[in-house]
Amino acid sequence: MGSDVLPCYVACDVSLSMADHIDELNHGLREFRGAVHADASIADRVLCSLVGFGDKPYVVHGLYLTGEVTDLPAPGPCAGTNFGPLFPFLRDVIEEDVRLLATHRVRVLRPMVFFLSDGQPTDPVTWPAAFAALTDPRWRLRPRVVTFGVGDADEDALGRIGTFRTYLGRDGIRMGTALIASVMHVLSTSGPPADRTLS
Repeated sequence: MGSDVLPCYVACDVSLSMADHIDELNHGLREFRGAVHADASIADRVLCSLVGFGDKPYVVHGLYLTGEVTDLPAPGPCAGTNFGPLFPFLRDVIEEDVRLLATHRVRVLRPMVFFLSDGQPTDPVTWPAAFAALTDPRWRLRPRVVTFGVGDADEDALGRIGTFRTYLGRDGIRMGTALIASVMHVLSTSGPPADRTLS
């Protein structure tokens, strides 16, 4: 593992409305895996976790080197897309992951969350407060959040969540390209003294 690592969380909407997009997104993940694995300078610096969410969030797999990342699961039967429960869930997962990484004496960069959805939250009233807690400036582990909208994405909702960048598939941008570009930008701009060791 490199001397400094970037924890990257790909949080994907796996509700029924995403069924037509999962193949495309898995292709993007494979493209991302290949690009990171092919660059020896970053191959052991990017750790990636997959998180699915619909009616409730769950970890598909924990932090692995990017070359070991699996495909996204098929969408489940849930029709709801609740954004709100995802954000405190991510906060807890990030806290635990960084605690474990600290035992390896590596420099942990501020995490990045790559949020994928068709952007139609079924909890429009409650999710903003939960998201505010995830990105609270007083929390030292607050992640950079990149959003990627597929299908008929709600551009307004994704724009409110994307604190770092927002991409829309309908603009002709591929998910893999957006993920690679976001990770490379974070790695190229994350250096001391702006980012200190998180331990």
